[in-house]
Amino acid sequence: MTRMSIPRAFGRTAVAGGAAALLALGLAAPAAAEGEGAVRAQYVRDAQKGDNVRLDIGTASTSLFELKLENGETLTAYCIDLKTGIVPQAWYVEDSWSQYNGQGNFAEARGKVHWILQNSYPTVGVEQLAENADLGNRAHRFTEKEAIAATQAAIWHFTNGVKVTANSPDSVRKVYDYLVGNAQDLPQEPAPTLSITPESATGEAGGTVGEFTVSTSAEAVPVDLTAPEGVELVDAETGEAVTTVDNGDTVAFSVPAGTEPGEASFSLVTGATISAGRLFKGENGLRTQTLITAKNEEVSVSADASVTWTTPETPEVPEEPETPEEPEAPETPEEPETPETPEAPEEPSVEPSTPAEPKVTPPADDKPSLPVTGGALAGLVGVGVAALGAGGAAIYFSRKRKSAASNENIG
Repeated sequence: MTRMSIPRAFGRTAVAGGAAALLALGLAAPAAAEGEGAVRAQYVRDAQKGDNVRLDIGTASTSLFELKLENGETLTAYCIDLKTGIVPQAWYVEDSWSQYNGQGNFAEARGKVHWILQNSYPTVGVEQLAENADLGNRAHRFTEKEAIAATQAAIWHFTNGVKVTANSPDSVRKVYDYLVGNAQDLPQEPAPTLSITPESATGEAGGTVGEFTVSTSAEAVPVDLTAPEGVELVDAETGEAVTTVDNGDTVAFSVPAGTEPGEASFSLVTGATISAGRLFKGENGLRTQTLITAKNEEVSVSADASVTWTTPETPEVPEEPETPEEPEAPETPEEPETPETPEAPEEPSVEPSTPAEPKVTPPADDKPSLPVTGGALAGLVGVGVAALGAGGAAIYFSRKRKSAASNENIG
């Protein structure tokens, strides 16, 4: 753990505050990685102690930090943020340089920091470093603790703007001067060890689901696929099935149409090199010292990603409306029969003659009337019958005419 004699209170406050944040966030146990699929590690202790260095802001302790990977393997790293204390047992996640979140000036100095890591301890051995720094007859007395102190001080010079004072041990100051004076921008960032971005995706059957980018320092990493029959992992550009992946490859799951809703995943496991210069920052935004790997180290790493899919709903095709039957043509109403014109009653051919008044022989004034008898009576009867017949005929024809007129009005 880094300590400084002058701002010692600041260091204690940072560590205490970081520890409180750790407990509050429940980070004593592994949590989901912030960098999807990236390598995770936990700070467990100082891997190797270095000498104290005298800086223009005070005396600071130095060390190499030990990061323990989830599979038990370890990495060594330097600090690139002097102003922030390290949180005990903090979890870290491997990330890109652009994701640096410390209080130093690493964004501007990273190229020279990278050069220092490639040209100092432990990448370069103690004897070789002493020779490169031209220690002369002091080279055989140069120690690993001095090499750690000189290297860490040179890094802080670029990230935090501090300087080693003249009263520092000669060997430390000499190596520090060599590193600072010869540092060059070495901007290329080492490839990430192994990561898949994003970690998951969703979609629908009938095409490809998800688009995953693989970042790795290894080559031809074998793919372990877990998927239902017919579902494949394919190259996102060509659509061809893949069994191995390389750095920068983009892959997707091919899910044929008609596949039942489900899920699939693929995992990558490989031996890879975590190169010097890989950045590790506090996981889930935890404020703790940002670390950078001190040397290349071979480790076993893994990453995985998954997808889920649904079956698209088939839109219901509206039933075609039945063609209405053509209405039957209304029956042509039968023309009403023309009522027969009633026959005009035949007019009697002979109008009844007015019966002649019977001649009555007046009785003699002075002779008594004789009773009507014989022929005389018969004549009177005949005249009466004729008169009745003529009257009946007249009534009959009168009614006949009225009936005919009535029928004509009805028609």
